[in-house]
Amino acid sequence: MPISTLTKVKVRSIDAPLGAIVTDLDASQPIAPEVILQLKEALRVDAKRLVARHRHILIFKDQKLSDEQLLNFSLYFGALFVPSDETPVLASKPGETPVVIPISNVDGGYTGTGELTFHSDHKWTPTPSSGSLLYALEIPTHGGDTYWLNTNLAYEALDEATKERIADLQLITYNPFLRDRNAPRSLYRLDKTIPLISPIFPHPLVRTHPESGKKHLYLDAATEVEIVGLEPEEGSKLIEQLRQHLTQPKFYYQHKWSVGDIVYWDNQATLHYRQAFDPNERRVLKRVSLAGSRPF
Repeated sequence: MPISTLTKVKVRSIDAPLGAIVTDLDASQPIAPEVILQLKEALRVDAKRLVARHRHILIFKDQKLSDEQLLNFSLYFGALFVPSDETPVLASKPGETPVVIPISNVDGGYTGTGELTFHSDHKWTPTPSSGSLLYALEIPTHGGDTYWLNTNLAYEALDEATKERIADLQLITYNPFLRDRNAPRSLYRLDKTIPLISPIFPHPLVRTHPESGKKHLYLDAATEVEIVGLEPEEGSKLIEQLRQHLTQPKFYYQHKWSVGDIVYWDNQATLHYRQAFDPNERRVLKRVSLAGSRPF
C-alpha cells in the first residue's frame, strides 16, 4: 500500500493543562515520514504557548480502524510493550499478553464499569510502558469519561522544601495483578514481616522524562506503594500529602469520548482516570501499549 502524500496535519492545542487535537489524518492508512515526525514533536512541545508546555496527549478524531490498522498506527510511535511472566499486567496470561487489549465491559473485555483512580500503566514492571493508544468503538450516553493529568505541572507546583525532600527518593509500586483482590489490605506495607508476593522494582519518585528532561511526580493516586528507606508511618504520611496535591483539577483534562476517537498519551508524563458508568450500557475501546525504558 503506498504511503499517503499528506505531509502535514493540523494540530490544535486545547484549553487545558495538557493535550491537542489532530485533524486531517486517516490513521488507517500508511503515513508519510514528515507527518510521523510532526506528531512526535506535537506530543512533546506546544510551541505556540508563551511558556513552553508539553502536550503529553494527542486526540485523533473520526477514525475507523481494524485491530491490525490500530496496531500498525501505534507502532509508528514505538515498539510494543511486552511484560514478563513475573510482572503480569492487565489481560496477561502465562506466556502471552494480547497485542490489542479490549477495554470493555462486554465481549470478554477488561476494567469493568467502575471508577478507575488516577494511575500510569505498568509502574510495577522494570521498564514501564512509554505510552498507549486508546480507540473508542462504543460509548455510553453518560459517564465513562477519561481524565489525563499532567505530572510535570504537579511536580512544578510543589514547594521547594518538598521538592528537595523527595528529590532522591525511590518508590516501590506493588503489582495489583499478583494479589487476592478480595482480601483486606493496607495501601502501605506497615508490617515488614509479611513476605513479598512479587518482584519489586524501585523507581524514582521524581522521574526525569527521557526526551524532554523535565521532572515528573511519578506516583499513582491509590496503588499500593512504599518509599524505600523511610519508616512506614513517615512514608505513608508523605505519600498522602503528595496524593492530595497531585489530584487537583488544575492539573488535568477531562475527555468526553466520541466514537472514532483515538487518544495517544505519554505514560511517562501523565496519569489517567476513568469515571464509572452505567453497567447496563456498553463501553468498548481498544488499547495498544508501547515499550518504555528504565525510569531515571
